[in-house]
Amino acid sequence: MRSPRILATAALQAATAGCADAEGLQSSGDLGTAHAPQSLWKEYRPDRPDPAQQPGTAAVVPGIPEVTGAAREKGMRGVDPLAVVRADMKASVTQDGGTGRLVDPRALQRLALCTQAVDDDCPLRPAVLHDLTGDGRDELITAVDLDGRLSELRVYTLRDDGRIARILSRRAVLEGVEVAAEHLAVREPTSNSAYVAVSDYVWDPASGTMNLSQLTLDDCPGGNGARCAP
Repeated sequence: MRSPRILATAALQAATAGCADAEGLQSSGDLGTAHAPQSLWKEYRPDRPDPAQQPGTAAVVPGIPEVTGAAREKGMRGVDPLAVVRADMKASVTQDGGTGRLVDPRALQRLALCTQAVDDDCPLRPAVLHDLTGDGRDELITAVDLDGRLSELRVYTLRDDGRIARILSRRAVLEGVEVAAEHLAVREPTSNSAYVAVSDYVWDPASGTMNLSQLTLDDCPGGNGARCAP
């Protein structure tokens, strides 16, 4: 009976020689050399973000009257989207000092094109009402188009106390936006024209925001490596 050491040696020799099948051992060819990942700039670390100036943080929109009475049951229905977005972005520009950390400074300039109603010159996209928090009341989803490519995506909810709060803010090239149940997915182009990045946001009652739950790559429409439209 062979010793375990001899059997192990024989197995190792067979493995290094190639793969075995009905025809015998086959060479796997040169598999190359494995390299451990190399960390770059280990000594550099970003400063911790100021919670008040962190994009995506929930915030009550100032300057908007509280929704009272039976109107609360309708959520964001009946609320003026243009007034909400203007008030929110004005407060954000003041808070970040015009640095663009919270909102692109061009957003307010573009919103100045809007009248009381959304028209052809207004960069504010038509409001979409959808229950993202699962409380039976609709949230308000909209976006301000900045330059024909970049947009400021915003989602607002009505809190139990009647105040309106922003629960998602995202500056992105909106290849597509999708809603399903309590999920909101943002599709963005990548440096590889065959794929789009899909960010899936889900309501998080603990933080009071739509939190990023999954980030994936998806084929461009058409499949088979089709290239996305520029």
